[in-house]
Amino acid sequence: MEKINAVITGVGGYVPQYILDNDEMSKIVDTSDEWIMERIGVKTRHILKDEERNGAGVSYMMTKAVQELLQKTQIDPDSVEAVICATSTPDYVLPSTASLVIGNVGLKNAFGFDMEAACAGFLYAMEMGAGLIASGRFKRIILCGGDFLSAITNYEDRTTCPIFGDGAACVLMEATTENYGLIDSYLRTNSHYDPLHVADGGTANGFQQETDKPRRRMIYQEGRFVFKHAVTNMSDAVEYIAKKHHLTNEDIAWIVPHQANIRIEEAVARRIDVPKEKVMINIERVANTSAGTLPLCLWEYEKQLKKGDKLIFTAFGAGFSWGASYMIWGYDGSKFNKD
Repeated sequence: MEKINAVITGVGGYVPQYILDNDEMSKIVDTSDEWIMERIGVKTRHILKDEERNGAGVSYMMTKAVQELLQKTQIDPDSVEAVICATSTPDYVLPSTASLVIGNVGLKNAFGFDMEAACAGFLYAMEMGAGLIASGRFKRIILCGGDFLSAITNYEDRTTCPIFGDGAACVLMEATTENYGLIDSYLRTNSHYDPLHVADGGTANGFQQETDKPRRRMIYQEGRFVFKHAVTNMSDAVEYIAKKHHLTNEDIAWIVPHQANIRIEEAVARRIDVPKEKVMINIERVANTSAGTLPLCLWEYEKQLKKGDKLIFTAFGAGFSWGASYMIWGYDGSKFNKD
């Protein structure tokens, strides 16, 4: 029996219309373009405004991304069998964001669910999707990753608010017996609540009551501690995958890192001696969109991807959750030039 692999065959994405640049950010909080660019590497971030989202949340952006994906690939929507949405900012506690996207797009034969692993969410979702396809029971699924982080960002905290933006993207994943697709993953999770969390809004604290401390429903981060662990764990994971599969820096076409901080992306690349030209970076334009960063990188760089390219994805998020995945790209992305 031939081995079934899960290959990405299309990408869709969406970022909100409103752009918050560093000059405007410096009027909101005590910061500057120079400070943000030096320490984080973000010039602009997209913000989902009330007048655009019309009462929806991250489902609005994911719906837009899936609609673009379907238009580009021209697949029959009735052939989609599952939708997995990776997000830490769902529209509601229930129903799932996946169910909203399925309904908005009109996917009549798909089941769907949400999964939450913070900034590593899409990395984990790829493994879940690949597992469904490798089982032989599913042939075509959509993976979404994205977050509405401006809804939980403290715009009085100068150390965190410049980091985050809103956005979502998705990929079509299909079954193949060719040697393309997701080859291997190294995924890990441990327990670190204090350095990176949103305290209230769940069942542990303040789920049923309005809080008198609204900051507890916003992102709290101990920057230095998180930075150190992100660099170490992402670098270790990428190095592990590269060594396991005997990949040299010449073999690797692209490193696809979570867009948390430009210094983290550069440190990971240095660890395995991959030149900056082979690292997908869009943090300057779209900032950190959490579960959206990996698929948004694919969306932006799609036209540069070639069939057979070897990619290593890596991410790190709250939890802590982190890892790396090795993929052989399955199509020439220039045919989907979105310009």
